[in-house]
Amino acid sequence: MPETRIRSFVPQRVRLTEGQQNAWDALWPVHGGDVSAVDRLEVTGPTVLEIGSGNGEATALMAAAAPEIQHIAVEVYEPGLAHLLIRLRAAELQNLRLLRGDAVDLLDRAVPERSLEGIRIFFPDPWPKRKHHKRRLVQPDFTALAASRLRPGGWLHLATDWAHYADQMLAVCDACPALTRDPASDPWYPRPDSRPLTKFEQRAVQEGREIRDLLYVAQ
Repeated sequence: MPETRIRSFVPQRVRLTEGQQNAWDALWPVHGGDVSAVDRLEVTGPTVLEIGSGNGEATALMAAAAPEIQHIAVEVYEPGLAHLLIRLRAAELQNLRLLRGDAVDLLDRAVPERSLEGIRIFFPDPWPKRKHHKRRLVQPDFTALAASRLRPGGWLHLATDWAHYADQMLAVCDACPALTRDPASDPWYPRPDSRPLTKFEQRAVQEGREIRDLLYVAQ
């Protein structure tokens, strides 16, 4: 991706709590790393990349439910990564790796083509103001890049609670020639059991925001 691209996130430095810091000190050297330090992602089996794992609630549950799959969570928010490390330790997960940094840079520079089993993008920053829509992650260039990193038959699963962003995701992904919308989508995909219902999503529903899923398959 060109260096002049607009990032979909704003870097932040946030102090960790004592518990988060303890988990970070003990577990990050074993289970974590920086995107900038990854020259080439070694994909040796079915691997799913999650872009924006938040506080890791869903990530840990999905990794525990599918131990045969390697899960890679990419996030820029350090307290969220620290929360996920705590969950990783509690569940004794051995199939989860955490990366701090820009997932687009990782995909562009370090992920081999046609290597991933799937890519998850759940509740990305909606950048609701019109002037900020250009910062949204799901744009044509990004979608083409993501599709190129999926193996044939691999999948791209998106979810959002912002109707306008859902429509943009639908239009952008439908227009990508390397992706085909799953036949079960009409156009929205029913939330599968594999995507846990998190506290964040429950709150969104209580506030009247409809959750929309999209599932695409790589050609």
